[in-house]
Amino acid sequence: MAVFAGGKIEAFVGPTELGASDDLEQVIVDFIGDATQTLDVAVQELDSLPIAQALLDARWRGVRIRVVLEQDYLQDESLPPVAPEPGESPELARWRAQWQQDPPRDLDANREILSALLRSDIDVRADYNGAIFHQKFVIRDYQGTTLPTSALLSGSANFTHTDGHTNLNHVVVFKDWRICAQYRAEFEQIREGRFGRGEHGDVPRAYSLNGVPVKILFAPDHTPELEIMKQLLKGTQRVDFAIFTFSGSSGIDDAMIMLRRAGLAVRGALDPMQAGQAWAAGRWLHDEGVELFVPRPAPGFRKLHHKLMVIDDAVVVAGSFNYTGPANDFNDENLFVLGSPYPDLPADEGGPVDPAACAAITAFFRDEVDRIVQGSDPFVP
Repeated sequence: MAVFAGGKIEAFVGPTELGASDDLEQVIVDFIGDATQTLDVAVQELDSLPIAQALLDARWRGVRIRVVLEQDYLQDESLPPVAPEPGESPELARWRAQWQQDPPRDLDANREILSALLRSDIDVRADYNGAIFHQKFVIRDYQGTTLPTSALLSGSANFTHTDGHTNLNHVVVFKDWRICAQYRAEFEQIREGRFGRGEHGDVPRAYSLNGVPVKILFAPDHTPELEIMKQLLKGTQRVDFAIFTFSGSSGIDDAMIMLRRAGLAVRGALDPMQAGQAWAAGRWLHDEGVELFVPRPAPGFRKLHHKLMVIDDAVVVAGSFNYTGPANDFNDENLFVLGSPYPDLPADEGGPVDPAACAAITAFFRDEVDRIVQGSDPFVP
């Protein structure tokens, strides 16, 4: 864990199995474990038994919990296979398939967790967004009134075993009621099934957390692609990134190419599988001189799942948002911008700014990009 902004921001990168500093699954478990009154959870997928157990334990000590999940991870597209065992009637085989989940299937853990949550009187809903519900956040102990334990956790990690142990990810915790309030408004809209442009209103203002401006954006309400391009154009020296899915002609790749042509150092790590897709931005960026890398195969490594960008020593962009058209236009997403290169920002834009505090956060996340690049090979289209 690294602590910034006088304790207002905590940052974590994982997993430890792949050489990172933090056990992200345990970070999430501990965050849930500190809840005293409420937890609002919006996450694409939940199959981690330790995280599920933390939620159950919180409920049993009196915490009120509401959960929203992506429905695609709770259902299969086909009925389970029915294969009668020796001496078993077709009717009995069908009953066994209906009630005992035999043989095991890929999403059994998700559904077993769902059943356990419901048995413990946890309010669980599936999303209403026809595209991808890609959120990954938890609001702790904030329902309009701030408490000493009020906080917001978000990042690139789903609440799954793979994102906690085999995929490269980050998590950030904000201890500020204003950040909690932004996410609470989003959560209430999600539960009501309200989704799309115009639902969340104007782009939220930035808030200064002890000298670090923090701006929260939700897709598709706030067209985060434009925000990322805006932040890129503030760069004067370098851009470093680690991104799971980066599609060509997203607008973000065009902005990076312009910065490279202007003489900035632009360097990034891409997921090996995603970077090789025909629609990916890798070829365009590579041909324009952007330094690109893909992690080398290693025991236990599955995906580079970050959605992370560092601009100069001033700005970090992170969260759940991949650099794709669907993420910008259709998916349910969140991202946050930390820092600013401008020391004299007015209060409604996140000022006052402490450049040293912003530089400390950028150094932490750039170190993670450096670490990934050191274990990577150059990307070859």
